[in-house]
Amino acid sequence: MSMRAAIVVGATGLTGTALVEQLCENDEYISVTVIARRGLTFTHPKLEVKIRDFDRIEENDIGFAHELYCCLGTTIKKAGSREMFEKVDFEYPLAIASLAKKRGIPHFLVITAMGANENSPFYYNRVKGKLEHDLQELGLQRLSIIRPSLLVGNRGEFRLGEKAGEKLLKLAQPLLIGPLKRSRAIEATQVAKAMIIIALYGKQQPVTIYPSDELATLEYPEVSEEDISREILFNWDKLNEGEKVNREVVINRDKYKLEETVIDKEVHFRHHDQDN
Repeated sequence: MSMRAAIVVGATGLTGTALVEQLCENDEYISVTVIARRGLTFTHPKLEVKIRDFDRIEENDIGFAHELYCCLGTTIKKAGSREMFEKVDFEYPLAIASLAKKRGIPHFLVITAMGANENSPFYYNRVKGKLEHDLQELGLQRLSIIRPSLLVGNRGEFRLGEKAGEKLLKLAQPLLIGPLKRSRAIEATQVAKAMIIIALYGKQQPVTIYPSDELATLEYPEVSEEDISREILFNWDKLNEGEKVNREVVINRDKYKLEETVIDKEVHFRHHDQDN
């Protein structure tokens, strides 16, 4: 077990709420910090909530973390105008990513949309596409772009358009096969789980885009601990010479400084069959 730290912005939305709860219950994480404009109803010993105005967020508001998860998003109707929509869905994520880079956070994960394309004829998808483009231009150490289809789950608010779309997609779900499979609606809880799996076991490259159909099939890998003899377990010189180990940077929660730990495990990555 490692001891990781995560920061989440957009934690009061459908996916963000599920993500915070899953992070807190995940043994890999010792610290989960939420930066939000209002408090959460969810509490946990690992959880710290910082109430901030995103128009005035500063570098000091963001501490060190292994991952920063960005789940910010709204609708034009809820935002009240295109200007306010772009502020929440484009300006805030880009500003936070820039601060994360300055703070040395190695991995930025962001939710955009299945149809994100800066040249799209649809305004919503153009904004999401522009965000993806500008995030890649920042030169982040590692950027994971999450592109879900229509998110389904128990929202704290009623959205007529999304409810209608959700019902239609559920009815059409059996017909969405082959290339159309990527358009299937996806549970927000599954997207949250997929983001954590990507953070812990995903591709180690500068930019990776995860489409909705891939998000829907991601499952935690099967982990088998290596059978290490007692002699090797207590003989560090021999272990360092002859054994292959995974090294991870962790946070000492009491001292809040970086330390190194040695973790011996064999990881087998797997997907589940979405049709089952």
